[in-house]
Amino acid sequence: MMKRDRLHSTYSIVARDPESGDIGAAVQTHQMCVGAHVLWLEAGVGAIATQSLTNRHFGPLGLTMLSEGVPAARVVAALAASDAQAEVRQVAAVDLKGSAGAWTGDGCIPHAGHHVGDGYSVQANLMTNDSVVPAMAAAFESAEGDLAARMLAALEAAQSEGGDLRGMQSAALKVVPGTAPQSGMQAVDARYDLRVDEHEAPLEELARLVRLTQAHLLDEEGSRLVTGGDVEAGLEIWIRAREMAPELEELPFWQALTLADDGNDPVGAAEILAAMLENEPRREHWLDLIERVKQSGLLDRKTAADELLEALDN
Repeated sequence: MMKRDRLHSTYSIVARDPESGDIGAAVQTHQMCVGAHVLWLEAGVGAIATQSLTNRHFGPLGLTMLSEGVPAARVVAALAASDAQAEVRQVAAVDLKGSAGAWTGDGCIPHAGHHVGDGYSVQANLMTNDSVVPAMAAAFESAEGDLAARMLAALEAAQSEGGDLRGMQSAALKVVPGTAPQSGMQAVDARYDLRVDEHEAPLEELARLVRLTQAHLLDEEGSRLVTGGDVEAGLEIWIRAREMAPELEELPFWQALTLADDGNDPVGAAEILAAMLENEPRREHWLDLIERVKQSGLLDRKTAADELLEALDN
Protein backbone atom coordinates (compact mmCIF):
# COMPACT_ATOMS: atom_id res chain seq x y z
CA MET A 1 0.00 0.00 0.00
CA MET A 2 1.33 3.44 -0.92
CA LYS A 3 2.56 5.50 2.03
CA ARG A 4 0.64 8.77 1.85
CA ASP A 5 0.00 9.89 5.42
CA ARG A 6 2.07 12.82 6.66
CA LEU A 7 3.81 13.20 3.29
CA HIS A 8 5.39 16.65 3.57
CA SER A 9 7.78 16.73 0.66
CA THR A 10 9.22 20.17 0.93
CA TYR A 11 12.19 22.49 1.37
CA SER A 12 13.19 23.96 4.72
CA ILE A 13 15.94 25.56 6.77
CA VAL A 14 16.96 25.45 10.44
CA ALA A 15 19.45 28.06 11.62
CA ARG A 16 21.01 29.98 14.50
CA ASP A 17 21.88 33.68 14.38
CA PRO A 18 25.44 34.05 15.74
CA GLU A 19 24.88 37.67 16.80
CA SER A 20 21.55 37.44 18.65
CA GLY A 21 21.67 33.74 19.48
CA ASP A 22 18.13 33.39 18.10
CA ILE A 23 17.07 30.01 16.71
CA GLY A 24 14.84 29.77 13.64
CA ALA A 25 13.28 27.51 11.06
CA ALA A 26 11.28 28.07 7.88
CA VAL A 27 9.54 25.85 5.36
CA GLN A 28 7.36 25.74 2.22
CA THR A 29 5.45 22.87 0.59
CA HIS A 30 2.56 21.94 -1.67
CA GLN A 31 0.23 20.84 1.11
CA MET A 32 -1.90 22.69 3.63
CA CYS A 33 -0.67 23.76 7.07
CA VAL A 34 2.99 22.78 6.75
CA GLY A 35 3.91 24.76 9.86
CA ALA A 36 1.85 22.43 12.05
CA HIS A 37 3.89 19.38 11.06
CA VAL A 38 7.43 20.19 10.01
CA LEU A 39 8.82 22.86 12.36
CA TRP A 40 9.59 22.24 16.05
CA LEU A 41 11.34 24.94 18.09
CA GLU A 42 11.86 25.78 21.73
CA ALA A 43 13.47 28.87 23.20
CA GLY A 44 16.81 28.12 24.80
CA VAL A 45 16.87 24.65 23.20
CA GLY A 46 17.03 24.55 19.40
CA ALA A 47 15.06 23.67 16.28
CA ILE A 48 14.02 20.51 14.43
CA ALA A 49 12.60 20.15 10.92
CA THR A 50 11.03 16.78 10.11
CA GLN A 51 9.79 16.20 6.57
CA SER A 52 9.45 13.88 3.56
CA LEU A 53 7.27 11.08 5.02
CA THR A 54 7.11 13.14 8.17
CA ASN A 55 7.71 11.51 11.54
CA ARG A 56 6.24 14.04 13.95
CA HIS A 57 7.70 12.18 16.91
CA PHE A 58 11.08 13.51 15.76
CA GLY A 59 10.03 16.99 16.90
CA PRO A 60 9.52 16.46 20.65
CA LEU A 61 12.14 13.70 20.84
CA GLY A 62 14.72 15.86 19.11
CA LEU A 63 14.00 18.88 21.30
CA THR A 64 14.29 16.74 24.42
CA MET A 65 17.74 15.55 23.38
CA LEU A 66 18.82 19.08 22.46
CA SER A 67 17.63 20.32 25.86
CA GLU A 68 19.90 17.72 27.47
CA GLY A 69 22.91 19.09 25.62
CA VAL A 70 23.19 16.45 22.90
CA PRO A 71 24.80 18.07 19.80
CA ALA A 72 22.53 18.52 16.78
CA ALA A 73 24.37 16.02 14.55
CA ARG A 74 24.10 13.30 17.21
CA VAL A 75 20.41 14.11 17.71
CA VAL A 76 19.74 13.64 14.00
CA ALA A 77 21.72 10.38 13.93
CA ALA A 78 19.81 9.06 16.93
CA LEU A 79 16.45 9.95 15.43
CA ALA A 80 17.28 8.22 12.16
CA ALA A 81 18.64 5.16 13.95
CA SER A 82 15.47 4.88 16.05
CA ASP A 83 13.13 4.75 13.04
CA ALA A 84 12.43 1.58 11.08
CA GLN A 85 11.38 3.77 8.13
CA ALA A 86 14.39 6.07 8.21
CA GLU A 87 14.94 5.58 4.48
CA VAL A 88 11.86 7.74 3.74
CA ARG A 89 12.57 10.41 6.37
CA GLN A 90 14.32 13.73 6.17
CA VAL A 91 15.24 15.56 9.37
CA ALA A 92 17.50 18.43 10.39
CA ALA A 93 18.45 20.07 13.67
CA VAL A 94 20.37 23.07 14.99
CA ASP A 95 21.46 23.61 18.58
CA LEU A 96 22.33 26.62 20.74
CA LYS A 97 26.00 26.49 19.77
CA GLY A 98 25.14 26.74 16.07
CA SER A 99 26.01 23.13 15.42
CA ALA A 100 23.71 21.58 12.82
CA GLY A 101 23.00 18.14 11.43
CA ALA A 102 20.76 16.58 8.80
CA TRP A 103 19.62 13.23 7.43
CA THR A 104 18.14 12.40 4.02
CA GLY A 105 17.01 8.80 3.61
CA ASP A 106 17.68 6.99 0.36
CA GLY A 107 13.94 6.50 -0.11
CA CYS A 108 13.09 10.22 -0.20
CA ILE A 109 11.54 11.29 -3.49
CA PRO A 110 14.18 12.88 -5.75
CA HIS A 111 15.53 15.36 -6.14
CA ALA A 112 16.35 15.14 -2.45
CA GLY A 113 19.30 16.24 -0.37
CA HIS A 114 20.65 18.55 2.30
CA HIS A 115 23.57 20.84 3.06
CA VAL A 116 24.92 21.51 6.55
CA GLY A 117 26.71 24.83 6.88
CA ASP A 118 28.04 27.01 9.66
CA GLY A 119 25.10 27.43 12.01
CA TYR A 120 22.43 26.11 9.66
CA SER A 121 21.12 23.27 7.55
CA VAL A 122 19.00 23.40 4.39
CA GLN A 123 17.14 20.36 3.10
CA ALA A 124 14.68 19.50 0.37
CA ASN A 125 12.94 16.58 -1.31
CA LEU A 126 10.68 16.15 -4.33
CA MET A 127 12.37 19.15 -5.92
CA THR A 128 12.09 20.16 -9.55
CA ASN A 129 15.88 20.47 -9.82
CA ASP A 130 18.92 19.31 -7.86
CA SER A 131 20.07 22.95 -7.74
CA VAL A 132 17.56 23.85 -5.01
CA VAL A 133 19.66 22.94 -1.96
CA PRO A 134 22.87 24.70 -3.16
CA ALA A 135 20.82 27.79 -4.02
CA MET A 136 19.29 27.86 -0.54
CA ALA A 137 22.70 27.62 1.11
CA ALA A 138 24.20 30.36 -1.04
CA ALA A 139 21.22 32.68 -0.47
CA PHE A 140 21.23 32.22 3.30
CA GLU A 141 24.96 32.82 3.58
CA SER A 142 24.88 35.99 1.46
CA ALA A 143 21.60 37.50 2.71
CA GLU A 144 21.48 40.50 5.03
CA GLY A 145 19.05 41.39 7.79
CA ASP A 146 17.83 39.48 10.80
CA LEU A 147 17.47 35.70 10.95
CA ALA A 148 13.91 35.77 9.61
CA ALA A 149 14.95 37.80 6.55
CA ARG A 150 17.87 35.49 5.84
CA MET A 151 15.78 32.34 6.13
CA LEU A 152 13.13 33.87 3.89
CA ALA A 153 15.87 34.54 1.32
CA ALA A 154 16.74 30.84 1.41
CA LEU A 155 13.12 29.85 0.74
CA GLU A 156 12.85 32.33 -2.11
CA ALA A 157 16.07 30.97 -3.62
CA ALA A 158 14.63 27.46 -3.51
CA GLN A 159 11.56 28.60 -5.38
CA SER A 160 13.63 30.49 -7.96
CA GLU A 161 15.25 27.13 -8.82
CA GLY A 162 11.86 25.48 -9.36
CA GLY A 163 11.11 24.46 -5.79
CA ASP A 164 8.63 21.68 -5.11
CA LEU A 165 7.78 19.74 -8.27
CA ARG A 166 4.08 20.17 -7.48
CA GLY A 167 4.15 23.90 -6.83
CA MET A 168 3.39 25.93 -3.69
CA GLN A 169 0.60 25.90 -1.12
CA SER A 170 1.69 26.68 2.44
CA ALA A 171 4.67 28.12 4.28
CA ALA A 172 5.80 28.89 7.82
CA LEU A 173 8.59 30.68 9.64
CA LYS A 174 9.42 30.79 13.33
CA VAL A 175 12.20 32.42 15.38
CA VAL A 176 12.64 31.94 19.13
CA PRO A 177 15.18 33.38 21.57
CA GLY A 178 18.32 31.41 22.18
CA THR A 179 17.95 31.88 25.91
CA ALA A 180 15.39 29.98 27.94
CA PRO A 181 13.17 31.80 30.45
CA GLN A 182 14.46 31.86 34.01
CA SER A 183 13.05 29.30 36.40
CA GLY A 184 9.52 30.20 37.45
CA MET A 185 9.12 32.83 34.73
CA GLN A 186 6.70 32.70 31.81
CA ALA A 187 8.13 31.39 28.55
CA VAL A 188 9.51 34.05 26.22
CA ASP A 189 7.31 34.66 23.20
CA ALA A 190 8.58 33.75 19.74
CA ARG A 191 9.96 36.73 17.87
CA TYR A 192 8.33 35.41 14.70
CA ASP A 193 5.60 32.76 14.58
CA LEU A 194 4.10 32.96 11.12
CA ARG A 195 2.02 30.53 9.07
CA VAL A 196 0.47 30.72 5.64
CA ASP A 197 -1.75 27.65 5.63
CA GLU A 198 -3.32 27.81 2.16
CA HIS A 199 -2.31 30.35 -0.51
CA GLU A 200 -1.56 30.59 -4.22
CA ALA A 201 1.66 32.48 -3.46
CA PRO A 202 2.62 31.48 0.09
CA LEU A 203 6.14 32.90 -0.03
CA GLU A 204 4.88 36.31 -1.08
CA GLU A 205 2.39 36.24 1.77
CA LEU A 206 5.05 35.00 4.18
CA ALA A 207 7.35 37.85 3.11
CA ARG A 208 4.53 40.32 3.78
CA LEU A 209 4.00 38.86 7.24
CA VAL A 210 7.73 39.01 7.98
CA ARG A 211 7.73 42.69 7.02
CA LEU A 212 4.74 43.45 9.24
CA THR A 213 6.31 41.56 12.13
CA GLN A 214 9.55 43.49 11.69
CA ALA A 215 7.51 46.68 11.94
CA HIS A 216 5.87 45.46 15.14
CA LEU A 217 9.26 44.60 16.62
CA LEU A 218 10.50 48.11 15.82
CA ASP A 219 7.34 49.56 17.32
CA GLU A 220 7.91 47.61 20.53
CA GLU A 221 11.50 48.84 20.68
CA GLY A 222 10.34 52.43 20.25
CA SER A 223 7.73 52.00 22.97
CA ARG A 224 10.35 50.73 25.41
CA LEU A 225 12.44 53.81 24.75
CA VAL A 226 9.53 56.25 25.08
CA THR A 227 8.23 54.69 28.28
CA GLY A 228 11.80 54.59 29.57
CA GLY A 229 12.23 58.32 29.07
CA ASP A 230 14.26 58.42 25.82
CA VAL A 231 11.43 59.93 23.79
CA GLU A 232 13.55 61.32 20.94
CA ALA A 233 15.15 57.96 20.15
CA GLY A 234 11.81 56.21 20.46
CA LEU A 235 10.15 58.60 18.02
CA GLU A 236 12.84 57.93 15.42
CA ILE A 237 12.30 54.19 15.65
CA TRP A 238 8.53 54.63 15.52
CA ILE A 239 8.90 56.51 12.24
CA ARG A 240 10.82 53.58 10.79
CA ALA A 241 8.10 51.19 11.95
CA ARG A 242 5.33 53.25 10.33
CA GLU A 243 7.28 53.57 7.09
CA MET A 244 7.89 49.83 7.01
CA ALA A 245 4.19 48.99 7.44
CA PRO A 246 2.03 51.97 6.41
CA GLU A 247 -1.05 49.73 6.21
CA LEU A 248 -1.01 48.99 9.94
CA GLU A 249 -3.26 51.59 11.57
CA GLU A 250 -2.60 50.00 14.96
CA LEU A 251 1.00 51.28 15.02
CA PRO A 252 0.35 55.05 14.86
CA PHE A 253 -2.77 54.78 16.99
CA TRP A 254 -1.04 53.18 19.97
CA GLN A 255 2.10 55.22 19.42
CA ALA A 256 -0.03 58.35 19.78
CA LEU A 257 -1.62 57.13 22.99
CA THR A 258 1.75 56.08 24.41
CA LEU A 259 3.30 59.45 23.53
CA ALA A 260 0.40 61.36 25.07
CA ASP A 261 0.55 59.21 28.20
CA ASP A 262 4.16 58.20 28.94
CA GLY A 263 5.80 60.88 26.79
CA ASN A 264 3.53 63.65 28.05
CA ASP A 265 3.40 65.12 24.52
CA PRO A 266 -0.25 65.36 23.37
CA VAL A 267 0.66 67.73 20.52
CA GLY A 268 3.21 65.35 19.06
CA ALA A 269 0.80 62.49 19.64
CA ALA A 270 -1.94 64.35 17.78
CA GLU A 271 0.36 64.81 14.78
CA ILE A 272 0.94 61.07 14.57
CA LEU A 273 -2.74 60.30 14.98
CA ALA A 274 -3.91 62.96 12.50
CA ALA A 275 -1.79 61.47 9.74
CA MET A 276 -3.28 58.06 10.41
CA LEU A 277 -6.88 59.35 10.50
CA GLU A 278 -6.61 61.58 7.43
CA ASN A 279 -8.05 59.05 4.96
CA GLU A 280 -9.32 56.50 7.48
CA PRO A 281 -12.94 55.43 6.79
CA ARG A 282 -13.33 54.24 10.39
CA ARG A 283 -12.14 57.56 11.85
CA GLU A 284 -15.01 57.87 14.32
CA HIS A 285 -14.45 54.35 15.57
CA TRP A 286 -10.79 55.07 16.33
CA LEU A 287 -11.76 58.26 18.17
CA ASP A 288 -14.34 56.29 20.13
CA LEU A 289 -11.60 53.80 21.03
CA ILE A 290 -9.60 56.58 22.69
CA GLU A 291 -12.53 57.25 24.99
CA ARG A 292 -12.88 53.54 25.73
CA VAL A 293 -9.18 53.20 26.52
CA LYS A 294 -9.57 56.14 28.92
CA GLN A 295 -12.52 54.46 30.60
CA SER A 296 -10.62 51.17 30.95
CA GLY A 297 -7.90 52.77 33.05
CA LEU A 298 -5.09 51.68 30.74
CA LEU A 299 -3.61 55.18 30.69
CA ASP A 300 -1.40 56.22 33.61
CA ARG A 301 -2.10 59.94 33.17
CA LYS A 302 -5.81 60.60 33.66
CA THR A 303 -5.70 63.63 31.38
CA ALA A 304 -3.74 61.97 28.53
CA ALA A 305 -6.74 61.01 26.38
CA ASP A 306 -8.49 64.38 26.81
CA GLU A 307 -5.31 66.29 25.99
CA LEU A 308 -4.76 64.16 22.88
CA LEU A 309 -8.30 64.73 21.62
CA GLU A 310 -8.05 68.47 22.33
CA ALA A 311 -4.76 68.72 20.44
CA LEU A 312 -6.27 66.72 17.58
CA ASP A 313 -9.18 69.19 17.32
CA ASN A 314 -6.77 72.10 17.18
